Amino acid sequence: MASPKLFSPLTLGELELANRIVISPMCQYSADDSGSMTNWHTIHLGHLALSGAGLLIVEASAVAPEGRITSGDVGLYSDDNEQAMARVLESVRAHSPMPVGIQLGHAGRKASCQAPWEGGAQLSLEEGGWQTVAPSAVAYQDGQRPPQAMSLDDIEQLKANFVASAKRAERLGIELIELHAAHGYLLHEFLSPLSNQRDDEYGGSLENRMRIVLEIFDAVREVFPRHKPVGIRISGSDWVEGGWDLEQSVELAKALDARGCSFIDCSGGGLDPRQTLNVGPNYQVPFARRMKQEVTMPVIAVGLITEPEQAEGIVFGGEADAVALARGMLYDPRWPWHAAAKLGASVHAPKQYLRSQPHTLKQLFG
Repeated sequence: MASPKLFSPLTLGELELANRIVISPMCQYSADDSGSMTNWHTIHLGHLALSGAGLLIVEASAVAPEGRITSGDVGLYSDDNEQAMARVLESVRAHSPMPVGIQLGHAGRKASCQAPWEGGAQLSLEEGGWQTVAPSAVAYQDGQRPPQAMSLDDIEQLKANFVASAKRAERLGIELIELHAAHGYLLHEFLSPLSNQRDDEYGGSLENRMRIVLEIFDAVREVFPRHKPVGIRISGSDWVEGGWDLEQSVELAKALDARGCSFIDCSGGGLDPRQTLNVGPNYQVPFARRMKQEVTMPVIAVGLITEPEQAEGIVFGGEADAVALARGMLYDPRWPWHAAAKLGASVHAPKQYLRSQPHTLKQLFG
């Protein structure tokens, strides 16, 4: 019986993953008010790091205080942030060989909100919210406080913030960076003509709207060690007429590919509440499938990938090089174990758990 493709190695840049299962960055809204990780992150990331996946990506970490979605978002913009993350990573690495990456981002006009379990609404300044920023002074939805349009000086500061956070990631021994240009956050806001109404070199044409993403990629790539991958997560489409779409995504991907981007993670939506989409299994995989036809860098697929055979079909069929799971991993933190058992593969498990191997699966843990 042929070994399942899902459990074959994959190389991103020079980083070799043991298999093609990626744990997506998932916001926990559980940092302290200064953006520093807490004991929750030690528990959360610790148990995910025991799952047998090929890669763990730390949740979206803001490059500036105003770039947090909520006051409970993780940041990587201060010494306190860096020290807190170092403590968490030390605990995780003590018991897991899994590579750890980080997603760096800025929430733009979708910042200054409540945590989802509190309703997720935008916080007023009186409630402890803050002034948001965006390419243009266009609110995410009617009734919200408009963001402040970024000046050219603001854009230069944003680039510097990404660079500073990337340097902190390197000091922390982070093995991979994913730039967050999806889900309606700041870099996506620059890409989409629905949110970017600028008339300078960062707005208007596709070339201009892509400019900040390419400049930030170049700047981060320059300061993060060459042997460590730098990739990107994008939304393949806004799912709104006149917005960002797959054809524009392809042009962005080609430009990044030419610059040596290590991977592209293809998600979708999040920019505009008018989006119309049919959510179902594999609903975003077509974005990855198209990217595979257009670029040479590895492509990661996401979007309601919940079953082992489904994931195997995506990578075996060449629709993507890897799959990323988010909510599915929260629901079943041993999903890679169960996938390996179902597909007849082996997976890494900590020595403390080896005796849990079912007696009918003698090779599950190698």
